Amino acid sequence: MPNQRAVPTLRRRRLGEALRKYRNAAGMSLGAAAAALGWDESKMSRIETAKARLSPGSVAPLLALYGVTDSTVVEPLEALARDAGKQGWWQGYGDVVSSGYRDHLTLESDAESTRIYSPDLVPGLLQTTGYAREIIAATAITRPPEQVAALAEIRKARQAILTARPGGSPLTFWAVIHEAVLHQRFVGHPNVMREQLRNLLDMGELPNITIQIMPLTATPHPGMMGLFEIVRFPRPWPTVVSLENIRGGYFVEGTDDVAVFETAFDRVVATALSVDDSRELIETTMKDRT
Repeated sequence: MPNQRAVPTLRRRRLGEALRKYRNAAGMSLGAAAAALGWDESKMSRIETAKARLSPGSVAPLLALYGVTDSTVVEPLEALARDAGKQGWWQGYGDVVSSGYRDHLTLESDAESTRIYSPDLVPGLLQTTGYAREIIAATAITRPPEQVAALAEIRKARQAILTARPGGSPLTFWAVIHEAVLHQRFVGHPNVMREQLRNLLDMGELPNITIQIMPLTATPHPGMMGLFEIVRFPRPWPTVVSLENIRGGYFVEGTDDVAVFETAFDRVVATALSVDDSRELIETTMKDRT
């Protein structure tokens, strides 16, 4: 059966989780909800666990059963059902893109805004190809050279969402970067960092991008615990926090946990240099590279 072969993509998982949340809020059991629609209980279970497809036309009747008729909830869920199996542009890179990275790219493409504190690297959405290649080669230690090149291409292609997106506005992006990052050096490639600093200045001129620098002289702040990224979506989707380490990334969800990171980011922003002072520091550092 086609529904049994559905791939549990991130969008399909988010749809299933939302439907399960509304069913539980309505106080309905899985069996009762399935019976009301004339479905088999196993079908309902597979939909909620992202193992079966749900047609967009079935979303509104299912939500109405749970007492949810608000168009600002129904329409996004219908859109998610429509796009649940859609493959992103990164599918052409095959196994080079891990499942976790695919999830990150999907979240990024669906988001309306992202806020990131990056203590050790220029954020991926602001990296030049040369900088990305050097960083990936140094950190993706299990990847062969051809995959390093492919991942650098992917990182550059991601940046299209900062200038245009089909059917939507560009991503709003706010990055706080530690000053130490501006002083990185790459043996044998002296121009990489200068080009990267120039790119930060250019990208910072876009109206949807905010760049601040955390100075070396900063007082203690929550960002000292490491990189974190807050990804916000249009209603009704909850905000997600992305965390990374050398083995990849993982996501934090839940109102209380996300609120902690949002407060942390506000404090990071308050500690960092202003946008104008940050730009001046980047310009000064770039001139020192000549």
